Amino acid sequence: MRGLEEKVNRYRELLEKAIKDVKIVAPQPLHDVAEDYLMMAKSYYQDGVHFQEKRDLVNALACFSYGHAWLDAGVRLGVFDVRDKTLFAI
Repeated sequence: MRGLEEKVNRYRELLEKAIKDVKIVAPQPLHDVAEDYLMMAKSYYQDGVHFQEKRDLVNALACFSYGHAWLDAGVRLGVFDVRDKTLFAI
């Protein structure tokens, strides 16, 4: 269980940093898409925190991973600008 707990903490920290790093740069209509992607990432982050607090580490990890995937997709689509490229799969 220790390995899973460390992984959850690492993914939570990664998503938290990534959320703070992204900046929406897309014009309309893709600006709305970027806002949706960022909202999804933040929602998954909040869900992950909830699951982590309930000691449901598997679902917490899934939430943090899915949240980050929304940001990665936005970066690949070009609707986000990022400063720290090491936080993303680009």
